[in-house]
Amino acid sequence: MQHLTHFYINGSWQAPHGSERMEVVDPATEAPCVSVPRATREDIDSAVHAARQALPTWAATPASQRHDLLMAAAKEMQRRYGELRDAHVLTMGCPVDTAGALHVDGPIEGMQYYAERAGRMEEVEQKGSVSLVREPIGVCALINPWNYPLHQLIGKLAPALAAGCTVVAKPAEQTPLQDFIMAEIFEEVGLPAGVFNLVTGVGSEIGPVMAGHSDIDMISFTGSTRAGVQVAEHAAPTVKRVCQELGGKSPLVITEGADLEAAVRLGVENVMANTGQTCDAFTRMLVPRALQQDAAALAGQIAREQVLGDPKRTDTTMGPLVSERQKSIVRHFIQRGLEEGATLVEGGVDGPDHLSHGYYVRPTIFTDVTNDMEIAQEEIFGPVLCILGYGSLDEAIEIANDTVYGLSSAVYARNVDEALPIARRLKAGQCYLQDAEFSFDAPFGGYKHSGNGREWGEEGLLEYVEVKSIVGT
Repeated sequence: MQHLTHFYINGSWQAPHGSERMEVVDPATEAPCVSVPRATREDIDSAVHAARQALPTWAATPASQRHDLLMAAAKEMQRRYGELRDAHVLTMGCPVDTAGALHVDGPIEGMQYYAERAGRMEEVEQKGSVSLVREPIGVCALINPWNYPLHQLIGKLAPALAAGCTVVAKPAEQTPLQDFIMAEIFEEVGLPAGVFNLVTGVGSEIGPVMAGHSDIDMISFTGSTRAGVQVAEHAAPTVKRVCQELGGKSPLVITEGADLEAAVRLGVENVMANTGQTCDAFTRMLVPRALQQDAAALAGQIAREQVLGDPKRTDTTMGPLVSERQKSIVRHFIQRGLEEGATLVEGGVDGPDHLSHGYYVRPTIFTDVTNDMEIAQEEIFGPVLCILGYGSLDEAIEIANDTVYGLSSAVYARNVDEALPIARRLKAGQCYLQDAEFSFDAPFGGYKHSGNGREWGEEGLLEYVEVKSIVGT
């Protein structure tokens, strides 16, 4: 069991003010595997003070130097690739054979992506007698989730550093290891003291302290919609900027002329990736009613291909959920689906017979789901797919948009030209056409209760920027 004893504050490893600690549980074994300090208000104050003191110098650092430091960090991330991957295997239960591609490759590329965009901060846009310049917004608090802990950290941290901001990062209680590795990486590459600060603690305790702190200029939060509302409430009195990536219940609209087998495989594998713990997963599959039975049979067959087991085994394709609490939540929703009258195609409430320990839930497929059911409206955050039938394309779009969420969506039609007009009618921050893959150029964020602001792309950098107008030049 690893015991991490210090926070990373002001360029050094500092002992916490308090003595309380938190244990991290390996979700595959249900045994403690890591312990970390539990931050107090005094620890947050120390980290924020360090970030505030470092801000003027870092903001004035030439963009070329910020570029070089971010590129050096990316290179060091690559060197420590195995450690970053194994952190996700240990604390998340992500299978070792997929953890690198799912959780490490993207963050390395993301660090490089924003290193190349640091120079945008020195560009001046001229509009007649008006000059528009960009300045870093200031000290940023980054509160990250447990489901994609490194990816979400870099999605906030890389643009913040590229913009010239200083940061205080807080990982989720369940998955802190990768943040400690990143602190070691920044120490190794020579990031100036106070630019990156790391604390660990219980989100419900220190999240409000960070959100309401008068010396923090911006808070970027990824998590549940309920927690996001609380963050915004605590941030409001200090009128700081709030960027939030919250919940989702994303639709995949499959049209009558689509390659049904390819479309269903895309949808099932999308939902089952990361054991269903993906905020933008296509958890509502919408198919023409005449094809619903065929789609359900295909979905069940594809779900049965998943190999549920020990994440340290290379033949495992699906590991456990992150915690006992998450397992209970997912099983509750599966039971609700049965009670509401949905047809169970595959999976169910009972755990796998061959696994006596770990927070495992079988890949689960429901069909004959209607959009008024709880399982069609609530974010389950587990390996559960709902198949809904529709009559006309107008009805499909109405069903797809009938949700409080609007994070992502997808359309699988005959071709991209047929899918595009449908995508334009979906109320979501992203829409994937056919078998399109994630792109760093695509800003990520939601409509409605899925949050505000954007991560990745040029818009991801602008979240950390204040635009100043200089008139008369």
